[in-house]
Amino acid sequence: MSVEQKQLVVAGGGAAGFFCAVNAARMAPGLKVILLEKTGKLLSKVKVSGGGRCNVTHNAPDIAYMSKRYPRGQHFVKKAFSRFFVPDTLSWYRDRGVKIKAEEDGRMFPVTDSSETIIQCLLKEADAYNISIRTNTELLAVTRQTSGKWKLKVSNGELVADYLCIAAGGYAMNEKFNWLRDTGHNIIPPAPSLFTFNMPGNPITQLMGVATTAHIKIAGTKLQEQGPLLITHWGMSGPAILRLSAWGARDLQAINYTFNAIVNWLPEFNENTLRETWTEYRQELGKQKIFNKNPFGLPQRLWQFLLQQAGINEELRWADLAAKDQNKLIKLLTVMEFPVKGKTTFKEEFVTCGGVSLSEIDPATMESKLQSDLYFAGEVMDVDGITGGFNFQHAWTSGYVAATAIAGKANL
Repeated sequence: MSVEQKQLVVAGGGAAGFFCAVNAARMAPGLKVILLEKTGKLLSKVKVSGGGRCNVTHNAPDIAYMSKRYPRGQHFVKKAFSRFFVPDTLSWYRDRGVKIKAEEDGRMFPVTDSSETIIQCLLKEADAYNISIRTNTELLAVTRQTSGKWKLKVSNGELVADYLCIAAGGYAMNEKFNWLRDTGHNIIPPAPSLFTFNMPGNPITQLMGVATTAHIKIAGTKLQEQGPLLITHWGMSGPAILRLSAWGARDLQAINYTFNAIVNWLPEFNENTLRETWTEYRQELGKQKIFNKNPFGLPQRLWQFLLQQAGINEELRWADLAAKDQNKLIKLLTVMEFPVKGKTTFKEEFVTCGGVSLSEIDPATMESKLQSDLYFAGEVMDVDGITGGFNFQHAWTSGYVAATAIAGKANL
């Protein structure tokens, strides 16, 4: 009598879903694996990540460092990373002919600088293990049969699974999670993370394209970040802003994205220390026109903009700067306030916080604590990282851990 072939269905054709599917199929050769993707595109976030280069992971020195880069889910990922971490990701891809390099800021990319390298590697792996990929197939409802198997209602029919891994990504709208709530899980309502700050009508937007390093804090909160800042035609973006948006995702949603951002264009100074050293600049540069001589290494367009905002004449020399104008300029350089009203999603790299409550998932297996043979991977859980490869590492880790647990059961 032949033994019935076990079936794993993975819902979600992104990084986490693919990694679960290909690794489970490899580790459990007798397992039939079906991968569902609700759109017509596979690995769409992998494609656009890092400007099309795919920021695979982050060159973190250790698990403790890495786990602190997740505004939500720090303790959970710390436990999961002990099973599959950055060196494991790198060796997994290296074994399949994909070399990955680290950049100065810690972000890691394929040496080809093309996300297509990662996509082709995963598609090739799926092909090698005969994974059935079904695009334009959305998972709509999940019910447990008396046999213990999962009955899945999909947009074009029905499926039955022995094991189910949900890697459907984040949803922007709370009600989109209702089919998951029906499995008995508690859903933490979603909120956008990784977004840029809109500053409608602010003259700073005239400097679109200017980039510098700055310190930014949100007035009335403890939220602050330092790092690269990019001025855009709608306001401010860049890594420092994106990190702030991630850490402040819940708080900023609660105030409807209306707040004041305080920017220090010279992070090595504060208002007092800059005032103390100002006389040295006046003495050194006294005869030079202040518009032409910027001693702080700021982009010239930004420097001239700040002088204009302080009402300083273009012909004025450093030695002739009045105390009133000097104070105004020092304030603009170190504590310049920008009213923020609204947000813009950061390219296609949209990330949400919220999702399945982590208290209901075992980080050692990614299996539901409420329902056996139900697993989760990636952003559908209430885990999100700041920008820099952290969300992808969580995707690889959770997908691999789930695959290992599923394969372990399938091989029994």
